[in-house]
Amino acid sequence: MSQDNQFKEVNESYTLPEAVREAQRCLHCKVPACKKGCPISNDIPDWIAELAKGNFGNAMHIINNRSNLPAVCGRVCGHERQCEGNCVLARKGEHINIGKLERFVADFDSDAGLTHEAIPEKSRGRVAVIGSGPAGLTIAGDLARKGFAVEIFEMESEPGGVLMYGIPEYRLPKEVVRREIKKIENLGVMFHLNTTVGEQLTVDDLFKRGFDAIFMGTGTGVPKRLNISGNNHPAVRQAIRYLRRVSLYESGLIDRSEVIVGNGDRVFVIGCGNTAIDAARTAIRMGSSEVTVVYHRTVDQMKALRSEYEDAVNEGVKFLWNTSITNIEALDGEHLRSVTVETEGEPPRIVPADHVVMAVGSAPAARIVSTTTGIEVDDKGYVLTRDNPYGMSTRKGVFAGGDVSNRPATVVHAMRDAKQVAEGIERYVDAIKLLAAIDH
Repeated sequence: MSQDNQFKEVNESYTLPEAVREAQRCLHCKVPACKKGCPISNDIPDWIAELAKGNFGNAMHIINNRSNLPAVCGRVCGHERQCEGNCVLARKGEHINIGKLERFVADFDSDAGLTHEAIPEKSRGRVAVIGSGPAGLTIAGDLARKGFAVEIFEMESEPGGVLMYGIPEYRLPKEVVRREIKKIENLGVMFHLNTTVGEQLTVDDLFKRGFDAIFMGTGTGVPKRLNISGNNHPAVRQAIRYLRRVSLYESGLIDRSEVIVGNGDRVFVIGCGNTAIDAARTAIRMGSSEVTVVYHRTVDQMKALRSEYEDAVNEGVKFLWNTSITNIEALDGEHLRSVTVETEGEPPRIVPADHVVMAVGSAPAARIVSTTTGIEVDDKGYVLTRDNPYGMSTRKGVFAGGDVSNRPATVVHAMRDAKQVAEGIERYVDAIKLLAAIDH
Protein backbone atom coordinates (compact mmCIF):
# COMPACT_ATOMS: atom_id res chain seq x y z
CA MET A 1 0.00 0.00 0.00
CA SER A 2 1.66 3.25 -1.10
CA GLN A 3 2.09 6.15 1.31
CA ASP A 4 -0.23 8.31 -0.81
CA ASN A 5 -3.30 6.08 -0.68
CA GLN A 6 -2.76 4.11 2.54
CA PHE A 7 -5.75 5.83 4.16
CA LYS A 8 -7.94 5.89 1.04
CA GLU A 9 -11.52 4.82 1.81
CA VAL A 10 -11.72 1.03 1.68
CA ASN A 11 -15.32 0.49 0.57
CA GLU A 12 -16.43 1.82 -2.81
CA SER A 13 -19.72 3.68 -3.32
CA TYR A 14 -22.48 2.57 -5.68
CA THR A 15 -22.84 4.22 -9.06
CA LEU A 16 -26.29 5.69 -9.73
CA PRO A 17 -27.54 2.71 -11.82
CA GLU A 18 -26.15 0.25 -9.23
CA ALA A 19 -27.95 2.07 -6.40
CA VAL A 20 -31.29 2.11 -8.23
CA ARG A 21 -30.98 -1.59 -9.12
CA GLU A 22 -30.17 -2.49 -5.50
CA ALA A 23 -33.10 -0.41 -4.23
CA GLN A 24 -35.43 -2.18 -6.65
CA ARG A 25 -34.64 -5.52 -4.95
CA CYS A 26 -36.38 -4.34 -1.75
CA LEU A 27 -39.58 -6.27 -0.99
CA HIS A 28 -41.18 -3.35 0.92
CA CYS A 29 -42.38 -5.63 3.71
CA LYS A 30 -45.61 -4.62 5.46
CA VAL A 31 -43.89 -5.06 8.82
CA PRO A 32 -40.29 -4.03 8.00
CA ALA A 33 -37.85 -5.89 10.23
CA CYS A 34 -35.04 -3.64 8.95
CA LYS A 35 -36.69 -0.61 10.58
CA LYS A 36 -37.08 -2.53 13.85
CA GLY A 37 -33.39 -3.40 13.68
CA CYS A 38 -32.38 0.25 13.28
CA PRO A 39 -31.64 1.95 16.64
CA ILE A 40 -33.07 5.28 15.37
CA SER A 41 -36.05 3.63 13.58
CA ASN A 42 -35.08 4.96 10.15
CA ASP A 43 -37.99 4.64 7.68
CA ILE A 44 -35.87 2.37 5.51
CA PRO A 45 -38.44 0.87 3.08
CA ASP A 46 -39.96 4.33 2.46
CA TRP A 47 -36.74 6.02 1.36
CA ILE A 48 -35.57 2.94 -0.54
CA ALA A 49 -38.89 3.04 -2.49
CA GLU A 50 -38.20 6.67 -3.43
CA LEU A 51 -34.63 5.81 -4.43
CA ALA A 52 -35.89 2.91 -6.60
CA LYS A 53 -38.02 5.43 -8.53
CA GLY A 54 -35.13 7.90 -8.85
CA ASN A 55 -36.67 10.40 -6.41
CA PHE A 56 -33.41 11.22 -4.61
CA GLY A 57 -34.64 14.41 -2.95
CA ASN A 58 -37.66 12.59 -1.47
CA ALA A 59 -35.42 9.78 -0.22
CA MET A 60 -33.16 12.30 1.50
CA HIS A 61 -36.11 14.12 3.06
CA ILE A 62 -37.34 10.87 4.62
CA ILE A 63 -33.86 10.03 5.95
CA ASN A 64 -33.47 13.53 7.41
CA ASN A 65 -36.60 12.99 9.51
CA ARG A 66 -34.68 10.44 11.60
CA SER A 67 -30.96 10.99 11.03
CA ASN A 68 -28.65 14.00 11.16
CA LEU A 69 -25.64 12.00 9.97
CA PRO A 70 -26.69 9.66 7.12
CA ALA A 71 -23.36 9.78 5.25
CA VAL A 72 -21.66 8.75 8.51
CA CYS A 73 -24.19 6.05 9.46
CA GLY A 74 -24.08 4.64 5.95
CA ARG A 75 -20.37 4.00 6.47
CA VAL A 76 -19.77 3.07 10.11
CA CYS A 77 -23.04 1.64 11.50
CA GLY A 78 -23.10 -2.02 12.48
CA HIS A 79 -25.49 -2.85 9.63
CA GLU A 80 -24.83 -6.58 9.88
CA ARG A 81 -26.23 -6.59 13.42
CA GLN A 82 -28.97 -4.03 12.80
CA CYS A 83 -30.95 -3.20 9.64
CA GLU A 84 -29.25 -5.60 7.21
CA GLY A 85 -29.09 -8.42 9.76
CA ASN A 86 -32.87 -8.14 10.21
CA CYS A 87 -33.73 -7.90 6.49
CA VAL A 88 -35.94 -10.86 5.49
CA LEU A 89 -33.64 -11.52 2.53
CA ALA A 90 -30.74 -12.03 4.95
CA ARG A 91 -31.95 -15.58 5.56
CA LYS A 92 -30.90 -16.41 2.00
CA GLY A 93 -27.70 -14.38 2.37
CA GLU A 94 -29.12 -11.75 -0.02
CA HIS A 95 -29.95 -8.82 2.31
CA ILE A 96 -30.44 -5.36 0.81
CA ASN A 97 -27.21 -3.34 1.20
CA ILE A 98 -28.99 -0.67 3.23
CA GLY A 99 -25.85 1.02 4.55
CA LYS A 100 -24.37 1.42 1.10
CA LEU A 101 -27.69 2.79 -0.21
CA GLU A 102 -27.96 5.30 2.64
CA ARG A 103 -24.43 6.44 1.96
CA PHE A 104 -25.21 6.78 -1.76
CA VAL A 105 -28.31 8.93 -1.12
CA ALA A 106 -26.44 11.18 1.34
CA ASP A 107 -23.41 11.57 -0.95
CA PHE A 108 -25.56 12.17 -4.04
CA ASP A 109 -27.63 14.75 -2.18
CA SER A 110 -24.52 16.63 -1.04
CA ASP A 111 -22.80 16.49 -4.42
CA ALA A 112 -25.92 17.71 -6.24
CA GLY A 113 -26.90 20.22 -3.54
CA LEU A 114 -30.49 18.93 -3.53
CA THR A 115 -31.51 19.57 0.08
CA HIS A 116 -32.18 23.12 1.27
CA GLU A 117 -34.02 22.89 4.55
CA ALA A 118 -36.13 25.78 5.73
CA ILE A 119 -34.67 27.17 8.94
CA PRO A 120 -37.37 27.82 11.52
CA GLU A 121 -37.26 31.01 13.58
CA LYS A 122 -35.11 30.41 16.68
CA SER A 123 -37.71 31.53 19.20
CA ARG A 124 -38.32 28.52 21.49
CA GLY A 125 -35.23 28.84 23.69
CA ARG A 126 -31.44 28.69 23.85
CA VAL A 127 -29.51 25.44 24.31
CA ALA A 128 -25.75 24.99 24.86
CA VAL A 129 -24.24 21.71 23.66
CA ILE A 130 -20.88 20.65 25.10
CA GLY A 131 -19.04 18.38 22.66
CA SER A 132 -19.62 17.84 18.94
CA GLY A 133 -19.50 14.07 18.61
CA PRO A 134 -22.48 12.02 17.34
CA ALA A 135 -24.63 12.80 20.41
CA GLY A 136 -23.92 16.55 20.40
CA LEU A 137 -24.47 16.91 16.65
CA THR A 138 -27.75 14.96 16.84
CA ILE A 139 -29.05 17.13 19.70
CA ALA A 140 -28.04 20.27 17.80
CA GLY A 141 -29.66 19.21 14.54
CA ASP A 142 -32.90 18.00 16.12
CA LEU A 143 -33.37 21.09 18.31
CA ALA A 144 -32.37 23.58 15.58
CA ARG A 145 -35.04 22.07 13.30
CA LYS A 146 -37.59 22.61 16.09
CA GLY A 147 -36.91 26.30 16.56
CA PHE A 148 -34.19 26.36 19.24
CA ALA A 149 -31.08 28.53 19.09
CA VAL A 150 -28.24 26.05 19.60
CA GLU A 151 -24.56 26.76 20.28
CA ILE A 152 -21.93 23.99 20.40
CA PHE A 153 -18.80 24.29 22.56
CA GLU A 154 -15.96 22.06 21.31
CA MET A 155 -12.48 21.71 22.84
CA GLU A 156 -10.78 20.65 19.57
CA SER A 157 -9.88 22.95 16.67
CA GLU A 158 -12.42 21.18 14.46
CA PRO A 159 -15.84 19.72 15.34
CA GLY A 160 -16.77 16.06 15.00
CA GLY A 161 -15.41 14.41 18.15
CA VAL A 162 -14.89 10.67 17.68
CA LEU A 163 -16.08 10.96 14.07
CA MET A 164 -13.15 13.26 13.28
CA TYR A 165 -10.46 11.99 15.64
CA GLY A 166 -11.40 8.42 16.57
CA ILE A 167 -12.51 6.67 13.36
CA PRO A 168 -9.77 6.25 10.74
CA GLU A 169 -9.92 7.97 7.37
CA TYR A 170 -10.16 4.69 5.44
CA ARG A 171 -13.49 3.93 7.17
CA LEU A 172 -14.85 7.46 7.46
CA PRO A 173 -13.20 10.20 5.36
CA LYS A 174 -12.83 13.53 7.18
CA GLU A 175 -14.44 15.36 4.27
CA VAL A 176 -17.63 13.33 4.78
CA VAL A 177 -17.73 14.39 8.45
CA ARG A 178 -17.11 18.03 7.52
CA ARG A 179 -19.92 17.87 4.98
CA GLU A 180 -22.42 16.49 7.53
CA ILE A 181 -21.37 19.15 10.07
CA LYS A 182 -21.84 21.87 7.44
CA LYS A 183 -25.47 20.70 7.00
CA ILE A 184 -26.02 21.12 10.74
CA GLU A 185 -24.34 24.53 10.68
CA ASN A 186 -26.70 25.52 7.86
CA LEU A 187 -29.61 24.91 10.24
CA GLY A 188 -28.34 27.92 12.21
CA VAL A 189 -26.22 26.06 14.78
CA MET A 190 -23.27 28.11 16.06
CA PHE A 191 -19.88 26.48 16.83
CA HIS A 192 -17.33 27.69 19.42
CA LEU A 193 -14.08 25.79 18.76
CA ASN A 194 -10.95 25.50 20.95
CA THR A 195 -13.27 26.02 23.92
CA THR A 196 -13.03 23.62 26.86
CA VAL A 197 -15.94 23.76 29.28
CA GLY A 198 -14.51 23.04 32.70
CA GLU A 199 -11.39 25.10 31.97
CA GLN A 200 -12.12 28.31 30.02
CA LEU A 201 -15.71 28.48 31.22
CA THR A 202 -18.07 26.48 33.42
CA VAL A 203 -21.67 25.27 33.36
CA ASP A 204 -22.51 28.20 35.65
CA ASP A 205 -20.97 30.60 33.10
CA LEU A 206 -23.17 29.12 30.36
CA PHE A 207 -26.32 29.63 32.43
CA LYS A 208 -25.21 33.23 33.08
CA ARG A 209 -25.01 33.70 29.30
CA GLY A 210 -28.74 33.01 29.15
CA PHE A 211 -28.98 29.39 28.03
CA ASP A 212 -32.17 27.64 29.09
CA ALA A 213 -30.65 24.15 29.03
CA ILE A 214 -27.20 22.60 28.66
CA PHE A 215 -26.37 19.23 27.09
CA MET A 216 -23.20 17.34 28.03
CA GLY A 217 -22.09 15.14 25.13
CA THR A 218 -18.42 14.95 25.99
CA GLY A 219 -17.93 11.21 25.47
CA THR A 220 -15.31 9.17 27.29
CA GLY A 221 -11.85 10.64 26.90
CA VAL A 222 -9.97 8.90 29.72
CA PRO A 223 -8.64 5.47 28.60
CA LYS A 224 -8.92 2.52 30.97
CA ARG A 225 -5.78 0.55 31.82
CA LEU A 226 -5.18 -3.10 32.59
CA ASN A 227 -3.08 -4.06 35.58
CA ILE A 228 -0.11 -5.44 33.63
CA SER A 229 3.48 -5.19 34.84
CA GLY A 230 5.31 -2.61 32.70
CA ASN A 231 2.19 -0.94 31.31
CA ASN A 232 3.38 2.57 32.26
CA HIS A 233 6.20 2.54 29.70
CA PRO A 234 5.94 5.27 26.98
CA ALA A 235 5.84 2.54 24.30
CA VAL A 236 2.49 1.38 25.70
CA ARG A 237 -0.03 3.59 23.88
CA GLN A 238 -3.78 4.08 24.38
CA ALA A 239 -5.79 3.27 21.24
CA ILE A 240 -8.03 6.36 21.29
CA ARG A 241 -4.99 8.63 21.70
CA TYR A 242 -3.04 6.76 19.03
CA LEU A 243 -5.92 7.09 16.55
CA ARG A 244 -6.22 10.79 17.38
CA ARG A 245 -2.51 11.35 16.72
CA VAL A 246 -2.70 9.56 13.38
CA SER A 247 -5.71 11.71 12.48
CA LEU A 248 -3.79 14.89 13.38
CA TYR A 249 -0.80 13.67 11.35
CA GLU A 250 -3.02 12.87 8.36
CA SER A 251 -4.46 16.40 8.62
CA GLY A 252 -0.94 17.87 8.60
CA LEU A 253 -1.21 19.22 12.15
CA ILE A 254 1.62 17.20 13.72
CA ASP A 255 4.84 15.60 12.48
CA ARG A 256 5.12 11.87 11.66
CA SER A 257 7.63 11.45 14.50
CA GLU A 258 4.88 12.32 17.02
CA VAL A 259 2.78 9.30 16.00
CA ILE A 260 5.42 6.83 17.31
CA VAL A 261 3.81 3.49 16.32
CA GLY A 262 4.62 2.19 12.83
CA ASN A 263 7.89 2.20 10.85
CA GLY A 264 8.65 -1.53 10.89
CA ASP A 265 7.47 -2.05 14.48
CA ARG A 266 6.10 -5.27 15.97
CA VAL A 267 2.85 -4.16 17.58
CA PHE A 268 0.44 -5.91 19.96
CA VAL A 269 -3.11 -4.56 20.38
CA ILE A 270 -5.00 -5.59 23.53
CA GLY A 271 -8.78 -5.81 23.14
CA CYS A 272 -11.14 -6.74 20.31
CA GLY A 273 -13.79 -4.05 19.90
CA ASN A 274 -14.03 -1.85 16.82
CA THR A 275 -11.50 0.59 18.32
CA ALA A 276 -8.96 -2.23 18.70
CA ILE A 277 -9.50 -3.29 15.08
CA ASP A 278 -9.20 0.35 13.95
CA ALA A 279 -5.92 0.68 15.86
CA ALA A 280 -4.54 -2.56 14.38
CA ARG A 281 -5.45 -1.68 10.80
CA THR A 282 -4.07 1.83 11.31
CA ALA A 283 -0.77 0.44 12.65
CA ILE A 284 -0.50 -1.66 9.45
CA ARG A 285 -1.06 1.48 7.37
CA MET A 286 1.57 3.37 9.35
CA GLY A 287 4.17 0.78 8.29
CA SER A 288 4.30 -1.69 11.19
CA SER A 289 5.95 -4.98 10.20
CA GLU A 290 3.67 -7.16 12.32
CA VAL A 291 0.42 -6.39 14.14
CA THR A 292 -1.24 -8.88 16.50
CA VAL A 293 -4.57 -8.44 18.30
CA VAL A 294 -4.64 -10.20 21.68
CA TYR A 295 -8.07 -11.05 23.12
CA HIS A 296 -8.91 -12.99 26.26
CA ARG A 297 -12.06 -14.52 24.75
CA THR A 298 -13.01 -16.23 21.45
CA VAL A 299 -13.71 -14.80 18.00
CA ASP A 300 -17.46 -15.33 18.58
CA GLN A 301 -17.33 -13.20 21.75
CA MET A 302 -15.53 -10.18 20.29
CA LYS A 303 -17.33 -6.83 20.29
CA ALA A 304 -15.99 -5.90 16.86
CA LEU A 305 -18.10 -6.39 13.76
CA ARG A 306 -17.31 -9.57 11.85
CA SER A 307 -16.83 -7.53 8.65
CA GLU A 308 -14.22 -5.31 10.37
CA TYR A 309 -12.42 -8.42 11.65
CA GLU A 310 -12.40 -9.99 8.18
CA ASP A 311 -11.03 -6.79 6.62
CA ALA A 312 -8.27 -6.74 9.26
CA VAL A 313 -7.32 -10.37 8.52
CA ASN A 314 -7.19 -9.59 4.79
CA GLU A 315 -4.85 -6.68 5.51
CA GLY A 316 -2.44 -8.89 7.48
CA VAL A 317 -3.48 -8.39 11.10
CA LYS A 318 -2.97 -11.53 13.23
CA PHE A 319 -5.26 -12.59 16.10
CA LEU A 320 -4.57 -14.55 19.29
CA TRP A 321 -7.75 -15.83 20.98
CA ASN A 322 -8.16 -16.86 24.64
CA THR A 323 -4.90 -15.01 25.22
CA SER A 324 -3.64 -12.32 27.61
CA ILE A 325 -0.45 -10.27 27.91
CA THR A 326 0.81 -10.62 31.48
CA ASN A 327 4.11 -8.72 31.39
CA ILE A 328 5.66 -5.94 29.33
CA GLU A 329 9.46 -5.60 29.33
CA ALA A 330 11.09 -2.33 28.29
CA LEU A 331 14.16 -1.88 26.12
CA ASP A 332 14.81 1.88 26.03
CA GLY A 333 12.99 5.23 26.03
CA GLU A 334 10.70 4.59 23.07
CA HIS A 335 10.61 0.84 22.50
CA LEU A 336 9.86 -2.37 24.32
CA ARG A 337 11.93 -5.55 24.35
CA SER A 338 9.17 -8.16 24.66
CA VAL A 339 5.78 -9.14 26.03
CA THR A 340 4.79 -12.27 27.91
CA VAL A 341 1.86 -13.94 26.16
CA GLU A 342 -0.33 -16.50 27.93
CA THR A 343 -2.79 -18.54 25.87
CA GLU A 344 -5.33 -20.77 27.59
CA GLY A 345 -3.96 -24.31 28.00
CA GLU A 346 -0.42 -23.40 26.87
CA PRO A 347 2.78 -22.39 28.75
CA PRO A 348 3.64 -18.63 28.77
CA ARG A 349 5.73 -17.36 25.85
CA ILE A 350 8.07 -14.37 25.70
CA VAL A 351 7.65 -12.67 22.31
CA PRO A 352 9.64 -9.73 20.87
CA ALA A 353 7.60 -6.51 20.72
CA ASP A 354 8.19 -2.80 20.04
CA HIS A 355 4.84 -1.34 21.07
CA VAL A 356 1.64 -2.30 22.86
CA VAL A 357 -1.64 -0.50 22.11
CA MET A 358 -4.39 -0.71 24.75
CA ALA A 359 -7.99 -0.77 23.50
CA VAL A 360 -9.90 -1.85 26.60
CA GLY A 361 -12.44 0.97 26.91
CA SER A 362 -12.52 4.46 28.36
CA ALA A 363 -14.29 6.52 31.02
CA PRO A 364 -15.54 10.14 31.23
CA ALA A 365 -13.22 13.00 32.19
CA ALA A 366 -14.24 14.93 35.33
CA ARG A 367 -13.57 18.46 34.00
CA ILE A 368 -17.19 19.61 33.88
CA VAL A 369 -18.50 17.77 36.94
CA SER A 370 -15.60 18.98 39.12
CA THR A 371 -16.06 22.65 38.18
CA THR A 372 -19.75 22.93 39.00
CA THR A 373 -22.17 21.79 41.69
CA GLY A 374 -25.14 19.47 41.63
CA ILE A 375 -24.18 17.04 38.85
CA GLU A 376 -23.93 13.59 40.43
CA VAL A 377 -22.01 10.70 38.90
CA ASP A 378 -21.80 6.98 39.65
CA ASP A 379 -18.70 5.27 41.07
CA LYS A 380 -17.15 5.07 37.57
CA GLY A 381 -17.67 8.74 36.77
CA TYR A 382 -20.70 8.40 34.47
CA VAL A 383 -23.31 11.16 34.79
CA LEU A 384 -26.53 10.02 36.48
CA THR A 385 -29.64 10.94 34.51
CA ARG A 386 -33.39 10.54 34.93
CA ASP A 387 -36.14 9.31 32.62
CA ASN A 388 -38.47 12.30 33.02
CA PRO A 389 -37.51 14.61 31.46
CA TYR A 390 -35.31 12.07 29.69
CA GLY A 391 -31.57 12.67 30.07
CA MET A 392 -31.67 15.39 32.76
CA SER A 393 -28.92 15.11 35.36
CA THR A 394 -29.35 15.77 39.07
CA ARG A 395 -28.82 19.45 38.30
CA LYS A 396 -31.87 21.20 36.90
CA GLY A 397 -31.46 22.14 33.23
CA VAL A 398 -28.27 20.13 32.68
CA PHE A 399 -28.77 17.09 30.45
CA ALA A 400 -26.35 14.35 29.43
CA GLY A 401 -26.32 11.63 26.80
CA GLY A 402 -24.11 9.38 24.71
CA ASP A 403 -21.08 7.73 26.24
CA VAL A 404 -20.80 10.20 29.16
CA SER A 405 -23.97 8.67 30.64
CA ASN A 406 -22.81 5.08 30.02
CA ARG A 407 -25.64 4.06 27.70
CA PRO A 408 -24.53 3.75 24.05
CA ALA A 409 -21.65 1.80 22.54
CA THR A 410 -21.72 2.89 18.89
CA VAL A 411 -22.29 6.03 16.81
CA VAL A 412 -25.92 5.18 16.03
CA HIS A 413 -26.70 4.19 19.62
CA ALA A 414 -25.33 7.56 20.79
CA MET A 415 -27.60 9.16 18.20
CA ARG A 416 -30.64 7.19 19.41
CA ASP A 417 -29.99 8.25 23.00
CA ALA A 418 -29.46 11.86 21.92
CA LYS A 419 -32.76 11.95 20.02
CA GLN A 420 -34.57 10.96 23.23
CA VAL A 421 -32.61 13.57 25.22
CA ALA A 422 -33.50 16.23 22.61
CA GLU A 423 -37.18 15.49 23.27
CA GLY A 424 -36.51 15.78 27.02
CA ILE A 425 -34.82 19.17 26.54
CA GLU A 426 -37.67 20.33 24.30
CA ARG A 427 -40.29 19.47 26.93
CA TYR A 428 -38.22 20.96 29.76
CA VAL A 429 -37.56 24.31 28.04
CA ASP A 430 -41.19 24.62 26.89
CA ALA A 431 -42.31 23.97 30.47
CA ILE A 432 -40.01 26.55 32.09
CA LYS A 433 -41.00 29.16 29.45
CA LEU A 434 -44.69 28.44 30.16
CA LEU A 435 -44.18 28.75 33.92
CA ALA A 436 -42.27 32.02 33.45
CA ALA A 437 -45.11 33.39 31.32
CA ILE A 438 -47.70 32.40 33.97
CA ASP A 439 -45.65 34.02 36.75
CA HIS A 440 -45.60 37.28 34.82
